Amino acid sequence: MSGGASRTTHLHELHVSLGAKMVPFAGYDMPVQYTGIIAEHRHTRSGAGLFDVGHMGQGRLTGAGAAAALETLVPGDITGLAEGRMRYTQLTNEHGGILDDLMASKIGDAIFLVVNASRKESDFAHIAGSIGSDAALEILADRALIALQGPKAAAVLGRHAQGVAEMKFMTISAVDVLGAECLVSRSGYTGEDGYEISIPGESAVEIAQALLAESEVMPIGLGARDTLRLEAGLCLYGNDIDETTTPVEAGLTWSIAKRHEEGGFPGAPVIQQQIADGPERRRVGLKPDGKAPVRAHAEIRGKLGETVGEVTSGGFGPTVDGPVAMGYVKSEHAGAGTPVDIMVRGKPLPATVVSLPFVERRYFKG
Repeated sequence: MSGGASRTTHLHELHVSLGAKMVPFAGYDMPVQYTGIIAEHRHTRSGAGLFDVGHMGQGRLTGAGAAAALETLVPGDITGLAEGRMRYTQLTNEHGGILDDLMASKIGDAIFLVVNASRKESDFAHIAGSIGSDAALEILADRALIALQGPKAAAVLGRHAQGVAEMKFMTISAVDVLGAECLVSRSGYTGEDGYEISIPGESAVEIAQALLAESEVMPIGLGARDTLRLEAGLCLYGNDIDETTTPVEAGLTWSIAKRHEEGGFPGAPVIQQQIADGPERRRVGLKPDGKAPVRAHAEIRGKLGETVGEVTSGGFGPTVDGPVAMGYVKSEHAGAGTPVDIMVRGKPLPATVVSLPFVERRYFKG
């Protein structure tokens, strides 16, 4: 966890009343756990977990040129987005590095954006300074954001909002939830089915309390959010992706629009070359032997003792019931089944490169 917290989300008092352990994260006072990380993780995999993600940045691009303007900054297909569809993409720099990853959604004549908490000020400044006169950026600072994740999320939310159970993965819609006009997307960061719900700030506590009153739902903190996304093989900005990693190295080539492989966004020449020739390093899954977890920045060595990479995320996977990690290794060591050593307190811990994710993603495809 990072930074000195000074800000709070709309649900801060609710977290405190529920006995959450609060920690500073990305400039906010956030709940890291309530009953315990392992219990919260396992409940999300079997029931439904409610997460406060109101520290994330929300914005809206408007104007006839909104989609085209954003598409000059990202490798993803934005102009081709159909109404009510979402796209995962990245803001890139001139070296092909990732300034941030984000979600972009087509809602009417606007593009709705959700960006990472630690990057939202710089992201919005970058976007606003780059889109020209055919689009305008509105920062939606007065809205809350919650996530309801897990196999029972659809049944729970369906009791409070019509039509959400029929939504497909990576779609978004304006939905009435307890009288508040919300933006509901079928998406999330756990590998499970579920929703993210953008809520007018004044309605956030009422909606969160109504969902928590359902027997299937538990409040879930940042600790379990991290172990869930790690088991699902999902990148955390600042750990697994940053300004020094490209989408190709990170295994995100699938998110690059085919026509964008010809350019038209920052860093395109670097990314084009990596697509054509292969990158020198790749993000991989790592399964350490035994029960000892490994942490970010641990050195990865080949079996001849040479340095071949570095761990970027690691910990205990409650569903896997053992340690899991991700990191970058030289491409010749990236094949599934490759044996490596991870240095832990000066000693080599045997591990194996494995395919991601560690657990099956159970998104609802309809």
